[in-house]
Amino acid sequence: MTGTDERMAEDSGPSGYAAARLRLLTEGARSGPPRRSALAELTDDWLAGLFTAAAAGRAGVSLVAVGGYGRGELSPRSDLDLLLLHDGSDPGAVAALADRLWYPVWDLGIALDHSVRTPAEARKTAGDDLKVHLGLLDARHLAGDLGLTAGLRTAVLADWRNQAPKRLPELQELCAERAVRQGELRYLLEPDLKEARGGLRDATALRAVAASWLADAPREGLADARRRLLDVRDALHLVTGRATDRLALQEQDQVAAELGLLDADTLLRQVYEAAGIVSYASDVTWREVGRVLRSRAVRPRLRKLARERSDFLRRAVAGDGRALGGGKPVAERSPLAEGVVEQDGEVVLARTARPERDPVLPLRAAAAAAQAGLPLSLHAVRRMAATARPLPTPWPAEAREQLVTLLGSGRPTVEVWEALEAEGLISRMLPDWERVRCRPQRNAVHIWTVDRHLIETAVRASELTRRVSRPDLLLVAALLHDIGKGWPGDHSVAGEIIAKDVAARIGFDSADVAVLSLLVRHHLLLIETATRRDLDDPATVRSVAEAVGTQSTLELLHALTEADALATGPAAWSSWRGSLVADLVRRVGAVLAGDAPGEPEPAAPTAEQERLAIEAFRTGSPVLALRAQTEPVTGAEASGEPLGVELLIAVPDQPAVLPAVAGVLAVHRLTVRTAELRAVRLPDDVDDGSVLLLNWRVAAEYGSLPQATRLRADLVRALDGSLDIAGRLAERDAAYPRRRGWIAPPPRVTVAPAASHHATVIEVRAQDAPGLLHRIGMALEKAGVRVRSMHVSTLGSNAVDAFYVTTGAGEPLPTQDAGSLARALEEALRA
Repeated sequence: MTGTDERMAEDSGPSGYAAARLRLLTEGARSGPPRRSALAELTDDWLAGLFTAAAAGRAGVSLVAVGGYGRGELSPRSDLDLLLLHDGSDPGAVAALADRLWYPVWDLGIALDHSVRTPAEARKTAGDDLKVHLGLLDARHLAGDLGLTAGLRTAVLADWRNQAPKRLPELQELCAERAVRQGELRYLLEPDLKEARGGLRDATALRAVAASWLADAPREGLADARRRLLDVRDALHLVTGRATDRLALQEQDQVAAELGLLDADTLLRQVYEAAGIVSYASDVTWREVGRVLRSRAVRPRLRKLARERSDFLRRAVAGDGRALGGGKPVAERSPLAEGVVEQDGEVVLARTARPERDPVLPLRAAAAAAQAGLPLSLHAVRRMAATARPLPTPWPAEAREQLVTLLGSGRPTVEVWEALEAEGLISRMLPDWERVRCRPQRNAVHIWTVDRHLIETAVRASELTRRVSRPDLLLVAALLHDIGKGWPGDHSVAGEIIAKDVAARIGFDSADVAVLSLLVRHHLLLIETATRRDLDDPATVRSVAEAVGTQSTLELLHALTEADALATGPAAWSSWRGSLVADLVRRVGAVLAGDAPGEPEPAAPTAEQERLAIEAFRTGSPVLALRAQTEPVTGAEASGEPLGVELLIAVPDQPAVLPAVAGVLAVHRLTVRTAELRAVRLPDDVDDGSVLLLNWRVAAEYGSLPQATRLRADLVRALDGSLDIAGRLAERDAAYPRRRGWIAPPPRVTVAPAASHHATVIEVRAQDAPGLLHRIGMALEKAGVRVRSMHVSTLGSNAVDAFYVTTGAGEPLPTQDAGSLARALEEALRA
């Protein structure tokens, strides 16, 4: 019992309000909503008694509860929000009545937020002060003239609904400003349960939006989340004896015990989960508000334009029988991917989408949304959560690629990931995620929960993908590097085991699984060694080299180290730490230099490749073959849809083959997933000549694949110069509006040192986009170099291409010329 409670009991006696209130608050069996309601009812009766005794039957006055008290949500130390409403007939008597009401409340040490107003004054004050208006929305009659209270409630609600187009943007701005000041409740170690984003203020704002009749919040789980936050605040008030909303570290164990929870971490996790539900509901609701307000603003202009267009068409038809200059109407639904479209600023499912038969659809929709910088609609996410088939094990190749694309999309990934997580899709696809979801990190360096830190690391890693040869492994390692924090013991050791299982389930081969598990196991190796060991000691560098094993793994670990530190917080990374890590990487790289792989020996042509090469040489024109590829029966037994097509092209050796083929594929909206180009010698019994052989795997962006005859016809035209590929691509690009998506990091072109004795290897790392290979091919053709072979792969949204180029005489480029070519190619891709 606190000192204040003792004084209240003494002042009022055992039968008074204070004693009854104290008994209510100390009954351990009564907590949560029942206690809050009982406390509100007890207070209602007490205040009604005070009012009746003081008013002495006076008409034209009433006592009204507003704000939290109006909602009947009294925590143990909540203040009382009261309005004394009167008709204005006798101000002096009303002032005396107010004194007789307020002083007993103050005498008991209860905080009071009070006002005395006529209905007109209350409405005017509400019109000037948004917070007052919000409080009045929850007005509840306590005593006195019921008609006076009812009239005010009706008028205030009518004002709110009539002024919603002005008031709701003000409320949204107020919420945003508060979020900037207080931060995200679900990530804070000492959160403010009321003011932080996702807290009780935001839950109240959602009620206000619903009262406007303009939009409503997704209600599933919202009431429970709000109740949980109120329960925690009740326990905090009882533990501290103060009216506080900040859940300080030193009180968390006591609050957890008060609520019957295991420990403070369990408490924080429940708080974070509740805050996440409120935050997600707020995001969805404010998007809906914006959409409705935009629609209302545009509607009168559309009606005017419709009338003008109708008049114009009538005049045009009357003139010569044809409608003139109408133009193409703006499409309401713009395709983004197979089964996924953009509509009204959100990503929704296409009308033909069938989640129950397309297990990859959730990842495909998420990747498309993140790439476009658009939110996933609530309806789409819930439909996929309710009906989508689970992914098979291992995942289909497309699912893995879409996950990598989602992770590599930068900042928009966060919002899209949270939308999937809100409906349970992430834990369904990656069951190990459940252990790190909403898990707090009691470390002053960390500013995020474990799950948010993992996504933030992927966001940071997406900015570093140009530094590594396998961006897909970097992004997945970023997602998994702390996955072991949900298990006891060293999280790196536990994470290595989990990463092996997850990577194999996702569908990576054994070599990639080994690399990913190594990255997770040693994700702290570089930063800890660089900052804690003597780098001049050969044993230090040698031990890191032995742990890492290869140059490619070292570059992945370097990028992961930086992304992890940047995603941890400002104290975890600095230029000094970065220089130490870079120095260590340089020393380890020198040790590993002898292990760098050279140019792989080309495999002998297959019988089909040899047949196509001979036919191309004899006819003097390109020939091609298409062969659909599907997943094994376990992965596509229901749909049988091809996930890609193997495109084999043989072309007589001639200039500009690469840009021509790449351009034709781009014109036909085919995405290149992997590509190889090499020159093959014809058999001696045919002729002493060579043919360029291109073996590519492609997939349609959406819709069906083009016919082989059309591809070949356009390829012939591209090679003879009669098909304007650049113009076609530019025209198509101009027809689509620019989206406000994530800005990709700039392309990076480098010369791989000592990678081949027979050619110069130019490495290109860039954001995958239609026509990228065409642009690269044109730049190489302009430089006058010969492409001896190439190895192209698309990893998520990243293109990682290696071109083995020579001089016209078939020799590697001089060092100076190679550097100039790399710079010219990079400038061409940046343009």
